[in-house]
Amino acid sequence: MRIDIISVVPALMNSFFEHSICARAAKAGLVEVVFHDLHDFSEKKHKQVDDYPFGGGAGMVMAVEPLSKCIEFLKSEREYNEIIYFSPDGIVLKQGLVNQLSLGENLLFICGHYKGIDERIREKYVTKEISIGDYVLSGGELAAAVTADAIIRLIPGAIGDESSALTDSFQDGLLAPPVYTRPASFQGMDVPEVLLSGHEKKIEEWRHEQAVLRTQTRRPDLLD
Repeated sequence: MRIDIISVVPALMNSFFEHSICARAAKAGLVEVVFHDLHDFSEKKHKQVDDYPFGGGAGMVMAVEPLSKCIEFLKSEREYNEIIYFSPDGIVLKQGLVNQLSLGENLLFICGHYKGIDERIREKYVTKEISIGDYVLSGGELAAAVTADAIIRLIPGAIGDESSALTDSFQDGLLAPPVYTRPASFQGMDVPEVLLSGHEKKIEEWRHEQAVLRTQTRRPDLLD
C-alpha cells in the first residue's frame, strides 16, 4: 500500500511514522508513506499557499491552484482508491471504514489548514471526507496520522500476531474485554481464575461476556 499525504507542515508527521508499527511496516515494504509539501507547488514568489476568503471574514483559505497542481501531479503517477480530505464535515472515522480503507492499494490524504481548502478542490477531487471527532484541530495532519496508523496496523504482516488486530475494540461492535499479565496477584488484586484455567472455551465465553458488559457500561451507544 502507498499513502500520499499533502500538507503545508509535513514535518509535523515525520516522527510519528519513524517509530513503532508504522515504521516496521514501512521497513518491511508493506507500506510506503510519502509526504508532499504544498509549498513546493506554489508559483508565488514567497511560496504562499493561502489567501483571503472571498466575501470577507476571519482567517485564510488554502488556495486552489497549488493544491490542484499537487493533486494532478500525483494522479498522473498512480490511480487512487480514495482521495480523502479531513474535515469536521466528514463521516466519523470508525473501525468499519478503517477496515475498508485497508483493502486499498493507493490512498491520497489532504490535510487542511487555516480555515480549510477552497471548496472547488472538494468538488473536483475529493472522494471521501473524514472526521476523527467533533472538535477542531489546527490542521489535518493529526487526523491523517491517526487514520494512517489505524489502516497500517491492519495490513497483513504489519503486526506480529495478525489475530491480535481481529480482537481489537470495535472489530465485532464491542469494546475489548479486560486483559491481564503476570504476576497473577498484585497488591491483593487477583487475575480472574478462568484466565488461569487453560480452558479455551470458558475463557472465550468469559471474554465475550466481559466485552458485552464493558460496552453496556461504557459505550451503550455501540449496542443501539
